[in-house]
Amino acid sequence: MVDKAAGPLSEHQIDEFKHRLEIRLGELREEVKQELLNYDQEKYSDIAGRVHDAGDESVADLLADVNLAIIDHHINDIRDVERSLNRIRDRTYGVCVSCQEPIVAARLEAYPTASRCHQCQSRREQNQRGSSM
Repeated sequence: MVDKAAGPLSEHQIDEFKHRLEIRLGELREEVKQELLNYDQEKYSDIAGRVHDAGDESVADLLADVNLAIIDHHINDIRDVERSLNRIRDRTYGVCVSCQEPIVAARLEAYPTASRCHQCQSRREQNQRGSSM
């Protein structure tokens, strides 16, 4: 278990996070592989070829879109994990990319790919919500 205290991470903590991230990366790659295999087995053209009316065709479109959305989500997660592993290599893991202060270990424990402290992430989300209105 990682120490919940604030402050820079110890080498031991970083090693634990690195191990968790490497395991997660392998899991995500396997999930993408399985989704692609499933998608290939249920090709959109096969689904669309079996439809009998516009409603069935809409369901086929939705299923194809859902499969692609799941794969897209996994790819984004892979990118987040790879960025975190790069920050470990660069020795910047656990440091907020916005304010350069340490990210609390409890936040990293819950969200190992976090690149911002809670305060900076909250500010960023509020700014994004405000700009989308």
